[in-house]
Amino acid sequence: MNSRERLLKTINGEPTDRVPVSLFIQDHGHFINQLHPEIDPLDYENLTLKVIDYQRNLGCDVFVRMIFDLYHPLTIGIGGLNDGIETENWKVSTDFIIEGINYIRKSKIITPDGAITQEFTRSEIRKGTYVYSTPVKPIISESALEMAVKYEPSVSRVYVQGIKEKIGRIKNALGEDGILGTWTPGGVFNNASYIFDHTELYMLFITQPDYYEKLMQFCFNRVAAFTKVLVEAGADVMCVSGNVPGGFLGAEMYENYILPWEKKYIDFIQELGCPAIYHNCGEIMALVDSYKKLGAKVVEPFSPVPLGDAVLGKAVEIVNGDYVIIGGVDQVNVIQKGTIDQIKKVTKETIETGKKNGSFIIQNADFLEWGTPEENVKAFVDTALENSRY
Repeated sequence: MNSRERLLKTINGEPTDRVPVSLFIQDHGHFINQLHPEIDPLDYENLTLKVIDYQRNLGCDVFVRMIFDLYHPLTIGIGGLNDGIETENWKVSTDFIIEGINYIRKSKIITPDGAITQEFTRSEIRKGTYVYSTPVKPIISESALEMAVKYEPSVSRVYVQGIKEKIGRIKNALGEDGILGTWTPGGVFNNASYIFDHTELYMLFITQPDYYEKLMQFCFNRVAAFTKVLVEAGADVMCVSGNVPGGFLGAEMYENYILPWEKKYIDFIQELGCPAIYHNCGEIMALVDSYKKLGAKVVEPFSPVPLGDAVLGKAVEIVNGDYVIIGGVDQVNVIQKGTIDQIKKVTKETIETGKKNGSFIIQNADFLEWGTPEENVKAFVDTALENSRY
């Protein structure tokens, strides 16, 4: 069984010869920049190819995840409205400002019904590694939302063709050694947090339910349009961010107000014939049972304490094989900072516990950080492979 078959069968809940062993490496900055400081950190395609090579050389079942090369400008995918396309009813004026480590994109969008402003920031936290934020969110009122609903441009023919070509090149390089996942523009709630103040968002479904429903419908429509392009371009799985509505909200709040929209989106993806991987990188234990109702093929990453609150053994019991678990070894306190003996011990315990779910993938809990010793990564992969047989 090759790695591509092993991963796809596992994701679809089918029997395999062993547990897939993969690495979560971001396709820009952080660990990949550590390995290849000579590559322009904005050369996402070349970096993605290096992510494939690194996993392949270690003997991993390669799981490569694209995000930064999919959305131009990045605001479309991780923060803000589409300020990269103009139409007759969507005129964009953008100023670019550099303040210290911050590269700021300030946009004013003029529509027939009024103006919308937003600010998107790229901060270089170390050479070659960036983080992104939207300090000024565009949707500050129902009137702003109505303008976005009526006039925001969606995908273009140029975008569709470009994405198809990019995904095609990465899949050709990957071959049978693994699968290609693409990050969508977030789950519906996550996407709403990219354009609407998230502190207000946590109350909006109670304080202004009609406004909330309009916002969710708009966000569903915009993420669905881009997701359809990614699926049709040939991505193997859709990685859906679901970390903003974390376990701290509690199961009742999540199931009443958020799950219906997340499920609608998951159903949309899987009805296109593509498995969905739902990603919660924070508190998860309160929602482990709720995720059964979500319907996603896979839930990840079950980050252990202190990165998250996951207790893998308890989660396995609750899930009982109803969805695939991607279980993670702490990428900071164990893989980055731990001893080789500690890494081997924790990795073996993690994979032995995860096997009990029936369908399990082991990886580092979240993306590998800058400063992670390569010998530590190798110890994790080698130990996981040694103990991967069912």
